Amino acid sequence: MAASVKPRVQRIDLLRHGETLGGSRFRGRLDDPLTERGWEEMWATVGPPAGGGQDVPVWDRIVTSPLARCADFARALSQQKGILLSLDSRLAELDFGAWEGQTAADLMASDAEALGRFWADPVAHPPPGGEPLLAFQARVLAAWDELARRDRGDRTLVISHGGVIRVILCQVLGYPLGRLLELDVGHASLRGIRVRSGGEGAGARVGVGDARDILAGAEAPIGPGPRMQVELIPQ
Repeated sequence: MAASVKPRVQRIDLLRHGETLGGSRFRGRLDDPLTERGWEEMWATVGPPAGGGQDVPVWDRIVTSPLARCADFARALSQQKGILLSLDSRLAELDFGAWEGQTAADLMASDAEALGRFWADPVAHPPPGGEPLLAFQARVLAAWDELARRDRGDRTLVISHGGVIRVILCQVLGYPLGRLLELDVGHASLRGIRVRSGGEGAGARVGVGDARDILAGAEAPIGPGPRMQVELIPQ
């Protein structure tokens, strides 16, 4: 009788950047840095910069968006903890086109109808001159697919943006892309995803567990491969 094959498990944590200089706005590809509070928020999530906390997660590698509000903190954490760091441009935020740098209040005054259409259905109504949501999804999921298929049993920290993390969560949860704006991804929030591969009984399904704070329970087929299981780790 053949011995059972134990699945390999890796964990991928998704960390959104903290508060950014200039306040809440459609920032997209603008390269604004973190505020002092933004730095504090991110250190509070991963552990104090001086180290020494027993509950500080330990990662084998960090992959970050190249934009300063993500990459600056990623470099600081990498240097402090001695963690391998790489930048991936596919993890940059959605390009908001003509809306870059504007607040929701600005757009309510100047382009309320277009803003309402975007909020109702961002797939069908992208920002004027901006990146189509399906193209955004394609580049983000290309990066995600590479991470999920690494199959090394290690732990990776991804530092990115609200839009990027929502696209990944939609994929993991089997949630419609057009409703990604319903997902709550706050500043410096951390979401853990467990990927099992190679073992017996690992099917291409998503187990959401008890993550009711993000969405009601959901389970849906996905496409990582016939022997891969991906699940959102309940908080």
